[in-house]
Formats: sequence, structure tokens, C-alpha cells
Amino acid sequence: MKAPRRAAFGASRIGAAATLRLLALSLAAALFAVAAMASAVALRMARRVVTPSRRVPDTRIVDIDVPAQTITLARTADTVLPGRYGLFTTGSADYLKVGSVLSSSEATVTRKLLTQVSGQSTLEPDAAFSGWYYQRPEELHLPFTVEHIHAAIGPCPAWLFPAEPTTDLTDETWVIQIHGRGTTRAECLRAVPVFHGLGITSLIVSYRNDGDAPRSRAGAYGLGATEWRDVDAAVSWARRHGARRILLMGWSMGGAIALQTALGSAHREQIAGIILDSPVVDWRTVLSYQAKAMHVPSPVTELAIGALRAEWAVPATGADGAIPFDRLDMVARASELRHPVLILHSDDDGFVPSSASHRLAHARPDLVELQVFRTARHTKLWNYDQQRWTDAIEAWLRAHDLLPATAADASDGGER
Repeated sequence: MKAPRRAAFGASRIGAAATLRLLALSLAAALFAVAAMASAVALRMARRVVTPSRRVPDTRIVDIDVPAQTITLARTADTVLPGRYGLFTTGSADYLKVGSVLSSSEATVTRKLLTQVSGQSTLEPDAAFSGWYYQRPEELHLPFTVEHIHAAIGPCPAWLFPAEPTTDLTDETWVIQIHGRGTTRAECLRAVPVFHGLGITSLIVSYRNDGDAPRSRAGAYGLGATEWRDVDAAVSWARRHGARRILLMGWSMGGAIALQTALGSAHREQIAGIILDSPVVDWRTVLSYQAKAMHVPSPVTELAIGALRAEWAVPATGADGAIPFDRLDMVARASELRHPVLILHSDDDGFVPSSASHRLAHARPDLVELQVFRTARHTKLWNYDQQRWTDAIEAWLRAHDLLPATAADASDGGER
């Protein structure tokens, strides 16, 4: 009787051990599958960060009233903003200008059309709401020339809007404007009349992989770590063509590029100041914010950032090289700043959080002035409150003695 019991007990122990091994193997396989899936998601996220992409629709055209020349859009945090904007469309027109909000409901917003639309127009419902407003340099009705900046990557097209000639050649001030990620030079056009009115020449540049300038080997963004060299070539070009003082102005990722140029340029002595609109000041802050908005778990975000900064992962991410996030973190490098900086940022940006801009201003109150907007969203500050945006730039330039003498004298005369 005892022997069979012992045999049964031994068999049950063997069975339990086998079950435990099976469970352990299953758990390991499941963990491996989860890790593999998380790694795959992280690599897709990393690749998306550095890959230039087409403009993504973010609203829908609900109705166009041709006799009234109005357009009704799906309501979003952007389409309800006051001011003048652009709308990228598909069909008989690829771009429309829209004006003030005429009416709104919980679901829609009706705005005035500033581009004439005929009854024969056919437009697809999907559209992208934009702060560009101006699409082509001719729309400004200011003299300009098409230039090519010879950078190491190749010739980078640029638009040059010369200021009115001045008698004092030692006081010639230029602003080099740098557009953001996924856009082109046209993003910067709305600032040109402001600087032109102040006697400042505008050079609007392109940089590698933006669709205008040459493509790099992998055709990927360096998030400012490589693009700044193309802007530095523009600084050198501007100096050779008469610029004595140079301002850098960056929009969104263009802000990161401007800051890297200011720190890395061989012509730092000629750079007099930096103006940033909705800038990327620290990429890790931006990527974490955007991932959270897309409900990506934090560990996956960390994996993606880790992959982007690792040289071994370059073939998988599609980048030209490892992204030096520490070097791109301007809050951590705040002590290295040597130029006055004006930051214009909205706390409801929705794409590039203003938190890093606040931290930079707190770290360097001696150099950094932060003008906080509340409801202007991302790179739409000019559109939302053109007067305040213009006044902030002019006041900052005057405070740092960066206005050309003629503009400063005219301004002083007006105040008297």
C-alpha cells in the first residue's frame, strides 16, 4: 500500500515541476514577446521622429458658402482661434487664406474666406489648418531675390529681402530666419514685413532634408544637431554680402537649430541676438509630451529616445547618426549662452510644450526674456495677436540696442 503511494507522490512532484517549468517558459516567452513588441513600437516611434513627413490633415471642410465667401470647418483648438490663417487643401486649390471667426458651435467653426472661391471649385473634406498665411514671397509685395547658400551639404536655396539702403554700412543688420520641422521657408514669410519696417534685411534659409535643400545620406532630420551647419553657412554668406550684425530667428525646430548655431558657429561674434517662436529647447521634453498625448507608455518612449541616441541603432531608426540629446538640451547648457534671447511661446502650444522655455528663462534671466501667450497654440502667435507679437520683437530689439540707427531714431522721434 505504501509503495504505490510513494510512487504516486513522486509522480505528482515530477508533474508539478514540469508544470512550473512550462509556466516559466510560457512567462518568459510572453515577456519576450512583450519586450519585442515594445522594441518594435519604440523603433517605429524613433524612425517617425527623424523622418521628414508630409503635412497631416487636422480638420475637415464641412461647407463652403460661395455667395457669402465663408468656409465652415470642424472645430478644433486651432480652427477656433481668432486671426488670419492658412488652410492646406486638396482639389481645385491647394491653399486658402481664411480670416476671422464669424460663428461657431460645439462641432464647427465658420470663418471668412480671404481667398476667392468660385462655384466651380471642388475641394476634398480633409484639410490642414496652418499659421503660415503667406505661401509665396511675391505675396509680400517687397523686393526680394532668390539666392543659393553653398553649404557642405550642397546649395541651399534662400530668399533675400533687403532692407532699405542705409548710409551707415557699419550698421547693417540682418535676420536669418529658420523654419521648423515638416515645413518650408514659407513658414517665415509673415515675419518679413516686421523686420523690413525696422530696416532689417531678412534672409530666409532652407536646410538639409527640408524638401528645398539637398538631401543627406539617410534623408533624416538631425533635430538641429546637423542642420545648424547649413545655417552657419548662411551666417558666413550674410557676412560676405554686407551683414555686420546678425540675428537668428527660429520657429519650432528652427529654434533648436538657431540655438545650436549660436553655440557652435565660427561666426559667434557677429551674432547679436536670437528670437525664438514656439521653440524646441529640449527634445526629450518634447518627445515625452507628444508620446504621452498619443498614449504611448513611458518605457516605450524611453526606449525610442535610447534608440535615437545610440549609434548601433542608426540602421534601424533611419537616422544619419546618433542624436546627441544632451547637446540639444539648452536648459542643461544654459550657462553657455552668450547672446540675448527673446522667446515667444504659448502655454497651450499643444505640440511643443512651453515648459522648457520657462526653465531656460528661469536659468538665464540675465539673457533670456520670455513673452508668454495663453491661447495662441503652436507657431500661431503672429496670427493670434499680430500687434502684440510685433511690439514684443520691436521692444526687445530696442532694449538691446539692436535696431538699425535709422529705425531707432524714427522710433524715438515718434515717442517724443
